[in-house]
Amino acid sequence: MNEDDSIPLIGQVVRIMQGREAGQYALVIKIIDEKYVLLADGEKRKYDRPKKKNLHHIERMDYISPEVQNSLLETGRVTNGKLRFAIAKFVNEVVTDLKKGDQHDGERRCN
Repeated sequence: MNEDDSIPLIGQVVRIMQGREAGQYALVIKIIDEKYVLLADGEKRKYDRPKKKNLHHIERMDYISPEVQNSLLETGRVTNGKLRFAIAKFVNEVVTDLKKGDQHDGERRCN
């Protein structure tokens, strides 16, 4: 089993690769089985109506939100505000750094 096939962790940020929400970021709020997870972003996909997504249709990011993870593990719930905050924090820290010229794997691209 390589890294792409491994199951993401609760609270981990993922990028949706397939479907109408392709390109958007969401957080894993529940692992259904080895093939499916439930995703929510706090805006379009609220905690109460998460999206069931195939693991082959998402890309795992190297970022786990401690706020979301702790809330889900302690109480079993998370607020939509925490989900939005976690995604905004990830986008501000990681995605803006990538837009400054770095690609995902750390290589520089020449124009």
